[in-house]
Amino acid sequence: MNSSSPFRDVDPEVLAMRASSFGSEAEAYARERPDYPDAAVLWALEPVRGREPLRVLDLAAGTGKLTTVLSRYVADVVAVEPDPAMLGELHRLLPGARTMAGTAEEIPLPDGSVDAILVGQALHWFDLDRALPEMVRVLAPGGVLAGLWNLDDDEVPWVNGLKEVSKSPVSFRRWRPESILREGPLFPVIEHTRFPHSQRRTVESMVATICTHSHVLTLSEAERTELTDRVTDYLRSIPETASGEFDLPITTAVVRAVRAVRPA
Repeated sequence: MNSSSPFRDVDPEVLAMRASSFGSEAEAYARERPDYPDAAVLWALEPVRGREPLRVLDLAAGTGKLTTVLSRYVADVVAVEPDPAMLGELHRLLPGARTMAGTAEEIPLPDGSVDAILVGQALHWFDLDRALPEMVRVLAPGGVLAGLWNLDDDEVPWVNGLKEVSKSPVSFRRWRPESILREGPLFPVIEHTRFPHSQRRTVESMVATICTHSHVLTLSEAERTELTDRVTDYLRSIPETASGEFDLPITTAVVRAVRAVRPA
């Protein structure tokens, strides 16, 4: 069971600050961030879809973007999230959802109590040296661990241009979700794929979305204003986004690992 953090060269205090920054804009996060395509969630669950009852943990559930999709297909879903503001938005979105306060490093569930752990937009923030053994602990043998990420499709030229103008002095270098998990005795096979996705945006809502990213949330007010002005000018200057609504092309990356029934 090996992991590869894309941020091993980042100051741990900076990493912790960015990882915990989302709650300050929980309402905006709930409003502006995209959901997940059903096909991506179903692919993540595919190895355990035949289990009855199927028990799924949405870990670092945030405002419930992934919980919402899971609830369409799975009756027994528990959402675990450390930030009370994010949990508050999840409760507003899904009043009947089963939720718990907790982290990936200290999951408040018994051993072997879930068949799948899905993590939306958060696996890269975990302290994987601590979180992986904890996830293995609560995951039943043969269960699934899957990370999902919505990524702006920067193979589209104007989206790549947007990515460039929205960089800040604290932006991380580019990394690939597929590098997060590595094969080992408990997860002998790691699979990954991507799904096309999109989100309907305007100039204003696109800027608002970018303002929910951790590298922007942790900027000073002056730095944030400079960045949002730059992004607004760019979006108003190109034909794809200048007038009214437009579709933001997204690719949803999914990394899936099945826990070995017995360690090798």
